[in-house]
Amino acid sequence: MAKAWHLVSRPQGLPTIDNFALRDLPDAPLDHNQLRVRNRWLSVDPYMRGRMNDAKSYTASFQIDQPMTGGAIGEVVESRMEGFAPGDLILHMGGWRDGGIIGLDMSPFKLPDEALATGMAPQTFLHNMGLTGGTAWIGLLRIAAAKPGDTVFVSAAAGAVGSAVVQIAKAREMAVIGSAGGAEKCAWVKSLGADAVVDYKARPVLAGLSEALESLGKPGIDVYFDNVGGEHLDAAFATANDFARFAICGMIDVYNDGHPQEMKYLIRAIPARIRMEGFIYTDQFFECMEEFYADMGGLIASGAVTMRETVHDGLEATPDAFLGLFSGQNIGKMLVRV
Repeated sequence: MAKAWHLVSRPQGLPTIDNFALRDLPDAPLDHNQLRVRNRWLSVDPYMRGRMNDAKSYTASFQIDQPMTGGAIGEVVESRMEGFAPGDLILHMGGWRDGGIIGLDMSPFKLPDEALATGMAPQTFLHNMGLTGGTAWIGLLRIAAAKPGDTVFVSAAAGAVGSAVVQIAKAREMAVIGSAGGAEKCAWVKSLGADAVVDYKARPVLAGLSEALESLGKPGIDVYFDNVGGEHLDAAFATANDFARFAICGMIDVYNDGHPQEMKYLIRAIPARIRMEGFIYTDQFFECMEEFYADMGGLIASGAVTMRETVHDGLEATPDAFLGLFSGQNIGKMLVRV
């Protein structure tokens, strides 16, 4: 019998293991347009924290005592859905579980045979060829309209989205400054091609960013890709060139903290004519999906874009993997191998 993690109480601040419970899923014969799957890989992502609140947002809240959902790679065991057959590997939203029955509401998508034939690992569709890679690509190239020659500042550059932004920007001949916490993460971001890296754990972000710009001979930043908010966002306001573009993807610094953010340099948005836009992956993904797959697939095949995976083993480890996102335990993409 399949098992799934359920949300049993709404967290106040940082979630704890007590907010979750692992329970059996009911088993039944398949109905029309249903699949029985065996999951191989599960994704945990910072946006899932918002789904644990009982608040209106861009995606539905997790319901108390109901199975949680998220990105997953699974193998079809049994099918009553046209276009899917046993043995197919699929991307779907029936995560936080080891398998079971899913329907069309879980958005099943068959992994392209041509991609798998090249040796691409299936879990790549949970990061560089999926949500995180698509978010990076859309945010940098569509929302921020970044172009060759721009100076780009990326926060959480050692995370799944941020590391993809660094590499896409370098492939487009941009100067890139990444921010990461600690020597190991900073070294990895540097190895991805970043021209400079700010260790936010070693010094204030603004001081590090200003020094990085000076070392590169750049007067300021043209693009800020925000995954963090708080001090990083304020440093971007302080160093922005005229007509800079900010793509606001996430603010992990404040997901578990209800305190207001202090912005000392927000006033620069007016004289510098800064354009700041929050965005969601699905806003543009479906209209540019083919272009994204072709471009990102080529970058991965050429080695211009890679990913480091932080893997937890076993369904039981899913909450720990998720909570690790908020204490910086991941380098690259956090995954659960079922």
